[in-house]
Amino acid sequence: MFRMKKIIFILLTLVPMVVMAQSGFKVPSVSIKDVNGNTVSSDMFQNDGKPMIINFWATWCKPCILELSTIADEYEEWVEETGVKLIAISIDDSRNTAKVAPMVKSRGWLYEIYLDPNEDFKRAMNVNNPPHTFVVNGKGEVVWQHIAYQPGDEKQLYDVVKKVAKGLSVDK
Repeated sequence: MFRMKKIIFILLTLVPMVVMAQSGFKVPSVSIKDVNGNTVSSDMFQNDGKPMIINFWATWCKPCILELSTIADEYEEWVEETGVKLIAISIDDSRNTAKVAPMVKSRGWLYEIYLDPNEDFKRAMNVNNPPHTFVVNGKGEVVWQHIAYQPGDEKQLYDVVKKVAKGLSVDK
């Protein structure tokens, strides 16, 4: 039992380091769908040089819903202070994509919502499990990413967004 705990601790310690080492890449160009079923390209994600949050989520993922709902409570203030834009990418498969728009509407989320039912964008961004959150700078470069969600993680996310909005390194 002790050995298993040690392995889990090591994995939980190393995964964030590996994820952070992969930062700095540009958001790839992949075809996805908007909630109306229209095909769009991920390279259209722009925010006039301001930071963006790209969040991969699913309707069946309780931590995803909790994270996006928690952010929604503060989102308008985040936008006002930093100009950030949140883009939520649903990785629900084609059987569940019909649930996305009603869920977003019922929760009052003000995010841009896109669908990735074939998981092409998910694979291109090297996402394994949701929630997986990326912060992108004004040049379209991923500067930070985080896997999973626990209450309070949104504070760290907002701190990163504020640094990126000011042109600061997220390492500081």
